[in-house]
Amino acid sequence: MSATTRKVTANGLEFTVLEEGEGPLVLLLHGFPDTAHSWDHTRAALARAGYRAVSPFMRGYAPTPVPADGKYDTETLGRDAAALIDALAPAEQRAIVIGHDWGATAAYAVALAAPGKVRFLVSLAIPHPASLKPNPFMLWKVRHFITLRRKGAPAKLRATNFALVDELVRRWSPAWQVPPGETDAVKRAFAEPGCVEAACGYYRALGFSLPKSQRHKVTVPTLAFAGATDSVLRTPAFESARSWHSAGYEVVTLPGGHFLHREHPEEFARALLQRLPRP
Repeated sequence: MSATTRKVTANGLEFTVLEEGEGPLVLLLHGFPDTAHSWDHTRAALARAGYRAVSPFMRGYAPTPVPADGKYDTETLGRDAAALIDALAPAEQRAIVIGHDWGATAAYAVALAAPGKVRFLVSLAIPHPASLKPNPFMLWKVRHFITLRRKGAPAKLRATNFALVDELVRRWSPAWQVPPGETDAVKRAFAEPGCVEAACGYYRALGFSLPKSQRHKVTVPTLAFAGATDSVLRTPAFESARSWHSAGYEVVTLPGGHFLHREHPEEFARALLQRLPRP
């Protein structure tokens, strides 16, 4: 079984998606620095288990085009996810939504704004946004936010052949012996016109305060994965988010860092499938 590549129009944008399997829809949203290929192993495991697994290249990540409106804010990411669910499952208009990093932010956004579209929510590496309280330690860990917001960030990334990608992967997943070629897919995407500008646009769109739409409890069952060696956020950060969930919330700590689903794909897929609603 292999993934099919196709285009899906949602929220005014033509998304390129990788699709595999038949059954209830599972929408897999990637983060930074990453692409839809982040989910290759997970998508195949879901397909074998009886799900229809779809991983889009997020807005601006080639081959999904750079949006003409230049919007990368949280609410827009949530609308993208909601529209993808409608386009991919027009009859049911519901899906299991799984997100990592920025994809987790988008997953929370759709679960908060349109809970009826989310059958089950899974987040990796990012807990409920309202639970995150800045402190000096955390600000140091996310110092890339400042780097990527700078006007000259895209040009600098290109000039160094996207060396920051490898630096961040090593920093965030310090125990991972990253296989050769692991980051090639995102570097190829960033080399496309406008893509790295779009990726940095996610960071520039961040405000100094949390959007009102994010200051509510999640009302759908949620599963949160934390990496035992994630250098950004670990299990206590996810446990502190428990009060922001009202319909069931489980935290699972697995070996690996920020990219735990790529570091330990078999263990992640096994833990995920044990907990998802049955097809």
